[in-house]
Amino acid sequence: MDENNYLERLKKAKRKREGRDPMHRFMNLATGVIIVLAVVLAARIAQGGKLSIGFPAKEAETAPETAAESNAQETSADALLAEEQTVAETLSPEQLKKAVVDSYQNLGIANVEGFVNIRESAGANAKILGKLNGGAACEIEDTSTEGWYRIKSGGIEGYVADQFILTGEEAKQKAQALVKERAVVAADKLNIREAADGTSQIMGSALRNERYDILSNENGWIGIENGYISADYVKIEYALNEARQLDLHTAVLNMYDNMGISNVDTYLNIRDKAGEDGNIIGKMPGKAAGNILETSEDGQWYRIQSGPVTGYVKAEFIMTGDAAKASALDNAKLMAVVNTDVANARTEPNTNSKIWTQIANSEKYDVVDQDTDGWIHIQLDDDTAYVANDYVDVIYGLNEAVAYTPPAPEPPKEEKKKDSSKKSSSSKSSTGSSIASYATQFLGNPYVWGGSSLTHGTDCSGFTMAVMAHYGVSLPHHAASQAQMGTKVSSGDLRAGDLVFYSNGGGINHVALYIGNGKVVHASNKKSGIKISTWNYRTPTTIRRYL
Repeated sequence: MDENNYLERLKKAKRKREGRDPMHRFMNLATGVIIVLAVVLAARIAQGGKLSIGFPAKEAETAPETAAESNAQETSADALLAEEQTVAETLSPEQLKKAVVDSYQNLGIANVEGFVNIRESAGANAKILGKLNGGAACEIEDTSTEGWYRIKSGGIEGYVADQFILTGEEAKQKAQALVKERAVVAADKLNIREAADGTSQIMGSALRNERYDILSNENGWIGIENGYISADYVKIEYALNEARQLDLHTAVLNMYDNMGISNVDTYLNIRDKAGEDGNIIGKMPGKAAGNILETSEDGQWYRIQSGPVTGYVKAEFIMTGDAAKASALDNAKLMAVVNTDVANARTEPNTNSKIWTQIANSEKYDVVDQDTDGWIHIQLDDDTAYVANDYVDVIYGLNEAVAYTPPAPEPPKEEKKKDSSKKSSSSKSSTGSSIASYATQFLGNPYVWGGSSLTHGTDCSGFTMAVMAHYGVSLPHHAASQAQMGTKVSSGDLRAGDLVFYSNGGGINHVALYIGNGKVVHASNKKSGIKISTWNYRTPTTIRRYL
């Protein structure tokens, strides 16, 4: 039996089965049969005579009018499944792969290094519905709009720029080499976790019918590019990759099982126990998100997991329920998360352009735009840069907590006299830890270019100038000039109160204050204001000490 007969039988089976959800039948079959049927599903006919790859989204079933009708439907479905199994067993892997490709009536393949945006309408400014990664497949439904194709892929219908899509025989030839076994999500929402463990941190969500390359498959967990998913809720089958949704509502709300949002304008302390006497182990920015794990007996504290931090926050400062969901949708944004040790940030979207700086693993950067093939345009403090799409994951998300423990007080040191007339008596006992504590009081306050007010608005050098002035150190309102003062120290000798300087490849253009435990506080940009970052969130150029 050849693949043509195979496709004809699949078409006949689909027509008989339209309107029913066969997924619950498949899950009850033996493991060996499941794998074969997953392959068969890869070439089923979709609504309107088109072929779909993988699982259809679950639809509401129409209740049969009588028990006899119900039994007849079930018997028919069982017979069709058995028929498909028999047919599939006669085909070789190469025939099955060809059947997947041939299941598209008007195949398109994304011919890009990164991804193509799928938009709600034909226009570069239209709302983004999803993304079509390089090599992913789509069904081209209409080509009448100049410069745009209307497509369907991964359950998404929208428009893509036609210049990035291969069609015809060229698409089929390329697709043949791209078909392989993939993990296809069979649940409405599936958590992506940091490790192969149901208790590890949730990194994101996979949605029904999304397909993922399989990096590993052990002990009930499938390793994918961004983490691990449970093997219990996926089907492994031959398929082409298809589109991924970028729906703000789904992507953000599904990341949290019991969402809590910090209802503060600045930062909220996370403590190691439920009480004001608990040690500070992290800080949640205003409108940051986390999972509420439990409530204290008196109801005044929540145990929460946010980013890398798990601890206790005052319940009165946390929004829950519908209020939390509404806030999440208002504040979610596109962010680029570095997925390698370091990534080059460049001045232009090409590898021949100058390296602006290097950015660090797991750091999140606001996305300016993502319409340049293979490159993501990111916000980097009060400037912008480009990073290759391969080295970042673009997600819709919310700010989360940063790990932060105030540095322990340093042993008192004998102070040298300073000539500043503005020196206060308190500066005689100042230490790096007290500088850090003072500086972090202003977290969340606004960024204003040219400003130097710690409360009403400041830029990066205005922030460090104002903080150090409180301790009797006079600095100019210019980052490059501040970098010429004080004593140069190595990163191995870095301590709280030191200033860390960064460049854009052409000179010093940003400064931050080190607050201990691998963190800096700095006036970053208009979106973030005064914030905490990892000290090497971008490559430091020099470090200076003034006290």
